Amino acid sequence: MKWVREIPWPMLLAAAVFLALAPFTPEPHLMEKLRMLAEGSLHRPIDILDLFWHSWPLLLIALRLLFPAREQKAG
Repeated sequence: MKWVREIPWPMLLAAAVFLALAPFTPEPHLMEKLRMLAEGSLHRPIDILDLFWHSWPLLLIALRLLFPAREQKAG
């Protein structure tokens, strides 16, 4: 998990916003794929890969928030 904590917050947040909202028109892919998942129509491998691609920065943010860096004890 150390490698996740080494990613700078600004870069991670920028990637999350950009990929979550891309493409901006007519509807972001992440919203479309989440709707398909909720409807049970997310079956094609390309759609599953697209869901993963547009959500990976959000998953990394969740990991950083769920597993914060532990303070090291001195001596």
